[in-house]
Amino acid sequence: MRKVLFLDRDGVINKDVHYLYRKEDMHFIDGAPEALKKAVEAGYDLIVVTNQSGVARGYYTEEDVQVLHQYMGDLLAQSGAPILAFYYCPHLKGAKIKAYDKDCSCRKPKPGLLLQAMKDYSIDKKHSFMVGDKPGDVAAAKTAGLRGYQFTGSNLDTFLGPLLEKEKRL
Repeated sequence: MRKVLFLDRDGVINKDVHYLYRKEDMHFIDGAPEALKKAVEAGYDLIVVTNQSGVARGYYTEEDVQVLHQYMGDLLAQSGAPILAFYYCPHLKGAKIKAYDKDCSCRKPKPGLLLQAMKDYSIDKKHSFMVGDKPGDVAAAKTAGLRGYQFTGSNLDTFLGPLLEKEKRL
């Protein structure tokens, strides 16, 4: 069974810019590649779970999301922190794009993205956890049966290092 560190994307891995979808606008949070490499070295697989309502709002397409994820994944893999999978929710209740106008189970704080990842991979929930930057990320983790932690700092390495030590003892 896999030990997984689930991560929200915007505000945890990359700096949160208004509806990020272009590679040239993507900049890592300070310490993110280093922190994620340490997690991999500690035996964790990395899975990203992210709300992407910009698709439903018509700001960008699902293809744009996938291109950005491939780019981010390539950069992180080069840093020693390969991403096992990216899961995203393009939905939003009341969306401008009707195909995405729905109250789904995958939009955090609902746990659908996490549950889908657990279905797709053999994940050891007891030794896995989630890091997000919003209370909804922590709520989604809890509902999925995981520990969730809220990142509110500016450097992921200084946040995640002690957390990995804490998780090792659980």
